[in-house]
Amino acid sequence: MTNQKPILQQGAVLMVIAALAFIGYAVVFLIRNFTGTGFELGVETLNGVTRDNLNALNPAIVHYIGHLHVATAGFIAATGIAVGALSWYGVRRGEWWAWIAAVITPVVGLAVALPYHYTGTFQHDWVTHLGPIYVATLVFVVGALLALRAMTRRA
Repeated sequence: MTNQKPILQQGAVLMVIAALAFIGYAVVFLIRNFTGTGFELGVETLNGVTRDNLNALNPAIVHYIGHLHVATAGFIAATGIAVGALSWYGVRRGEWWAWIAAVITPVVGLAVALPYHYTGTFQHDWVTHLGPIYVATLVFVVGALLALRAMTRRA
């Protein structure tokens, strides 16, 4: 049996890089809420209605959307922090509980959030809206699979 530690380390590092990307996405999401003209990344209008149009019609709705965006950014950042910590301090050591928790955490978030994006209720540019999360998820999956391979060969 070969030494699986380098592969485990590479997997954990990729998982941490993806977690940092989740945090970065959350920061951009948060900043855009306060400085952007659209609603969020890749969503400039809601079926032609701009943020300013909606604010002129009903400022409470725009404030409520902002409230949801801030909360969403917080949960995305919290997920990134949790996944990063689990990956760095647990997965790197080959701890199964850490790998399981690090994988389940973003899977639950994505399983809840992603399907609604495809209901067709509003137009969004999927490249700028979901592209960064898809790239981070791909990096995470590669890392998680490398770590899993190393952990199963060590067991």
